[in-house]
Amino acid sequence: MSVIDDLVDEFARLPGIGRRTALRLTYFLLRSAPDDARRLARAIDAVAERVHPCSVCGNLTEEDPCRICASPQRDRSVICVVEEPSDIAAIEASGEYRGVYHVLGGRLSPLDGIGPDELAVTPLLDRVREGVAEVILATNPSVDGEATATYVHRVLAPLGVRVTRLARGLPVGGDLEYADGVTIAQALAGRREM
Repeated sequence: MSVIDDLVDEFARLPGIGRRTALRLTYFLLRSAPDDARRLARAIDAVAERVHPCSVCGNLTEEDPCRICASPQRDRSVICVVEEPSDIAAIEASGEYRGVYHVLGGRLSPLDGIGPDELAVTPLLDRVREGVAEVILATNPSVDGEATATYVHRVLAPLGVRVTRLARGLPVGGDLEYADGVTIAQALAGRREM
């Protein structure tokens, strides 16, 4: 196997990258200046070497604790629970949330062998016991995400903390005719006064 094949195989392992895209990326790098490929390799190496999970929330960071956990402007009485660190970026992009986060490190998926012991639930319970007022469950609206939210809610219930779930429904700019029945049902259930 050649080094070109090795690079194609490595690109193809990335999520959302198929064999054709992996080939295009490889040949793009081969046509680029050698310094471009070296710069990419250095950036990948630096990420692998310096980025690690935050010891408080599980977000990926270079410093510990991460900038969100270290910020005095964040409301530590509210924890938003997400499946993966990438979910934090999506919520932060809204500019609306001022609390802190907790990364579970996945979602319950019995078919994939992921049970409660594979998720960071115990550290969440420890944080909640330190005086948290609300836990927002921001798992994905999939079957596994819903099962995870239900499980986390059940283990938090004895602690007496307020547990909320992100609202679900119709996206801004969406057309009703293209929405599925479950989405419309959730939008109707979550309706509010104008």
